[in-house]
Amino acid sequence: MLAEITPADMFAFAFYTMSWIGYGLFADFPGLGKASLMRRMHEYREAWARQMLLRDNRMVDVQVVNLLVANVRFFASANIFIIGGLVAAFGAAEKARSVIAEIPFAAVPSKLLFDCQMTVLVVTFVYAFFKFTWSLRQFNYVAILIGATPEGDSEESRGCADRMALVSTRAADHFNRAMRAFYFGLAALAWFIQPWLFVLSTVWVLVIVYRREFRSRILASLGPVGAPIGTPQPSRQSSSL
Repeated sequence: MLAEITPADMFAFAFYTMSWIGYGLFADFPGLGKASLMRRMHEYREAWARQMLLRDNRMVDVQVVNLLVANVRFFASANIFIIGGLVAAFGAAEKARSVIAEIPFAAVPSKLLFDCQMTVLVVTFVYAFFKFTWSLRQFNYVAILIGATPEGDSEESRGCADRMALVSTRAADHFNRAMRAFYFGLAALAWFIQPWLFVLSTVWVLVIVYRREFRSRILASLGPVGAPIGTPQPSRQSSSL
């Protein structure tokens, strides 16, 4: 049965898996992704938490959390429909393979290879769903921390504000990983056409996510990591991603 899967397909899948895991290790582990957009946004969240202590009425802070929750909820709901569509496609495998056969330059997958390709997509989007829902729960915890933070600028209130900023960053980090899974899931769609196109799509996704997290104009506008909040960095990047 393994003879139905070509060496090119095996290489493409291995490259996809190692690229996703390798980039995650590079971008998410402390010290490696220290100059990333996520790291800079954590500093802004800390500034948000300190400003929250100066407000008697924290409805503004609650509205910010509600906006973040709405964004995560939208993607989590869309993810459910994607997973449902992929599961339904398992029942129409022959029809799907006939559609692929009509695509120019497409390598029609065997039944085993098609099932493997669909399984990769399902696993990718299931992973994204769990990340979305965990991010959603953590943003709910942020709202609780806002309500639990005492008024004033005492040591206790500053400690609660720091915890709120940390939980908010962790929630955003899981949302970021879920969105990254979306991008890699889109790259995996190319596998249905050609394994080498799958490799090129994976490289393309790597370039996109790297430029957005480490070389984007928004990061330049926010200022370098460690700089005082509100001090923009002169734009050096040419990327608009």
